[in-house]
Amino acid sequence: MKRSEINNALKELEAMCAEYRFPLPPFCHFTPEQWQTLGHEYDEVRDCMLGWDITDYGKGDFDHFGFSLITIRNGNRAMADKYPKVYAEKLLYLKEGQYAPNHFHWYKTEDIINRGGGNVLIRVYNSLPDEEIDYASDVTVHTDGRTYTVPAGTQIRLTPGESIHIQQRLYHDFSVEEGSGPVLLGEVSQCNDDNTDNRFNPPVGRFPAIEEDEPPYRLLCNEYPALDEK
Repeated sequence: MKRSEINNALKELEAMCAEYRFPLPPFCHFTPEQWQTLGHEYDEVRDCMLGWDITDYGKGDFDHFGFSLITIRNGNRAMADKYPKVYAEKLLYLKEGQYAPNHFHWYKTEDIINRGGGNVLIRVYNSLPDEEIDYASDVTVHTDGRTYTVPAGTQIRLTPGESIHIQQRLYHDFSVEEGSGPVLLGEVSQCNDDNTDNRFNPPVGRFPAIEEDEPPYRLLCNEYPALDEK
């Protein structure tokens, strides 16, 4: 992705948060220049990958594959003594035409919440013992206190205020309902680890390769400058 494309996407997410009155924590407003001056007091932001994020799933077609997001809080299972939080919270921003590919999580369970804007469609499948997609069996769905079953591959439609619980090893993808407009989603989950806890089917990438055509508006969560050891 071009840096200009990333900058525009982050500004759109920032504007959506403002429109729906979701104030962001201070570290989301740090400039790249400020990050060069910040010390170990912000290790949690670095180590738990808090802050701005972008994915195009390695396809180089962000308008059709990918979305922008912010990790607001998170633990770190690999550094549990230092960061004992067992939960995470994110904001996700999808526009019409964008798609998050089919995947499940081995460890994380999560609730996906429509915080405002259009309608999100979340397609669900069970997984088989060999971790492939189960295209046959009905799926048990949990949405806002309601439990019911749907055929494999059903798209669950979430309007603003509605949510769905995604259990471990439940395949899911999501997109925006055509004609409903961009969506601001919330995610409340166990600790998030995008390096080890995503099983995409078929496999895709996670973080984009970046073409630097203009200075960064904000640093992404995998771009913070490293510090010397204490």
